[in-house]
Amino acid sequence: MQKSTNEEIRQRFDKDVERFSDLDTGQQSTIDAPLALELIIEAARSVNPGAEDLLDIGCGAGNYTLKMLSKCPGLNCTLVDLSQPMLDRAEERVGIETSGKIDAFHGDIREADFADKHFDIVLAGAVLHHLREDEDWESVFKNIYRMLKPGGSFWISDLVIHDSEAVNTLLWNRYGEYLREIGGKDYQEKVFAYIEKEDTPRSVNYQLQLMKKVGFSTVEILHKNSCFAAFGAIK
Repeated sequence: MQKSTNEEIRQRFDKDVERFSDLDTGQQSTIDAPLALELIIEAARSVNPGAEDLLDIGCGAGNYTLKMLSKCPGLNCTLVDLSQPMLDRAEERVGIETSGKIDAFHGDIREADFADKHFDIVLAGAVLHHLREDEDWESVFKNIYRMLKPGGSFWISDLVIHDSEAVNTLLWNRYGEYLREIGGKDYQEKVFAYIEKEDTPRSVNYQLQLMKKVGFSTVEILHKNSCFAAFGAIK
């Protein structure tokens, strides 16, 4: 199946701002979404307690940045998203919560060229699964490493696959059971069809190894349940 283009992804998110403004509705199909968010935010604060500059990749309506600001008030926030309506909503919501500077970049993180060693914290919530080829993954991870200050941290909460075909089948079957429990068979088929069309996730192992390859000194797994994980790295 041919995967969705960036333009198709953008159009879909342009129409879904209200749903994604609420973590409960925006990530209904995500197992342990509130816990994963809490863990990456707490980890970021623990690693970088004096943080001043935050980058939120695929910020959507701003939920991750808002949660970060609840723990670290006054951050300068750089928001990146393909969808202009999402970015507008995020900028509006974040502006109410921080006294820091807000910068908004409308576009693909692969096209963003922020300054070297500028950010203390980079967050990527439910976004990197849209990357396609290995070259894209490595380029983005290299760019994030470059933009982080020494000691800065990069935190991911996302959909993942598994390196073992048997384990992958097992855990995706369990994820299907979870979806049927919350929405029935039609809902499970709808979510799986959407993932097949739009997403190209990688395993936790793949991403941790890539983090080390591009230079991160420490990697950490915070949480994993079925096909979802929260993890990160420290420069």
